[in-house]
Amino acid sequence: MHGRLGSRLVKGLASGEKGQLTHFNDELLNEVIKECSENFLALQSLIRKMQEEGLDFQTTRNADHYGALINHLSLIRNKRCLMAYVYNRAEMIQNLAWTVGLRLFELPEEIQEKLSHLEKDYFKRHSAALESYMSKVDLNLNVDMVPPKDPYIKVRVLDDLGEGIVVSDKAANFARHSMHFLKRTDAEPYISRGLIEELTG
Repeated sequence: MHGRLGSRLVKGLASGEKGQLTHFNDELLNEVIKECSENFLALQSLIRKMQEEGLDFQTTRNADHYGALINHLSLIRNKRCLMAYVYNRAEMIQNLAWTVGLRLFELPEEIQEKLSHLEKDYFKRHSAALESYMSKVDLNLNVDMVPPKDPYIKVRVLDDLGEGIVVSDKAANFARHSMHFLKRTDAEPYISRGLIEELTG
């Protein structure tokens, strides 16, 4: 009551590792929204009561005034907690598009399980906007921000990807533990998804 649920929602978000998504807490989020509605109805009722009694809400200091103030502050606190929860999760989802890939199926299953239906839709729309922009400027923004020393890298396949994968206009067989010499831009999407690793040295 009075902001504790909203505080629990944000603490649950902060308890995870920085930048790591936790499961979307649908149940607690709905409880906080329900509490907001209760606070709003109580606030309206107390203000209406004071108006019916002919009291000035701004200057009167009685139990109804303080009750309305508590409900108002609880409502604001819960709304701020809800916004912080949703905003921080949205930021993490945006980062996934940059680090993992722009397609929902590229996200590992354990990450997809943590997203709500609306968050999956948000990820798709955000990715579509990025892809649209990148195609208009004809530039892939999903590669390293620091220019590499060599445009080609040696990689080893960690998971069997099968045949027929096209890289640099050539089909390649990405069998498990096979090694390849690829363009960094071709390898990056697979490295970010943990399917291949760069061999150094």
